[in-house]
Amino acid sequence: MPKLAMIATQGTLDWAYPPFILATAAAAMGWDVGIFFTFYGLPLLKKDLKLPVTPVGNPAMPMKMPFGSEGFQNINWPIPNAITSNIPGFENFAGSMMKKGFKNKGVASVEELRDMAVEMDVKLIACQMTMDVFGFKREEFIEGTEYAGAAAYLEFAVDSDVNLFI
Repeated sequence: MPKLAMIATQGTLDWAYPPFILATAAAAMGWDVGIFFTFYGLPLLKKDLKLPVTPVGNPAMPMKMPFGSEGFQNINWPIPNAITSNIPGFENFAGSMMKKGFKNKGVASVEELRDMAVEMDVKLIACQMTMDVFGFKREEFIEGTEYAGAAAYLEFAVDSDVNLFI
């Protein structure tokens, strides 16, 4: 059986989708899948997800409105960093717009994808060192989370067919 090992290092909404989409797709294809969540990716395993989008420093990210006519929705709204970095709450606004856009297009939420990953026996490994450094407690995380260090991830990854750093 093919094997996929990933390291998830980012915890914003736009960075949450790739590991869960790839994991559930591979698991649906019968692959053995494991994701090691470390540093800022670790909060993706928390029960209560608060996932903003950080448009600052992401010039490829257009703002598309998830409402209005089809023509209005297809306009790319380039928003300068001077605005995105200086308006309080802009990250939450961008996150809510992206979530609405995903919902309008029938894309599963991060929570739904994560639940599917658990149901499909994807190994969700929380980095114990990151938990210790950031002061996280096990009761903050979803059921099905495994707790281990880098060596446990490497043991899983050493004979994987695909290794990804996300």
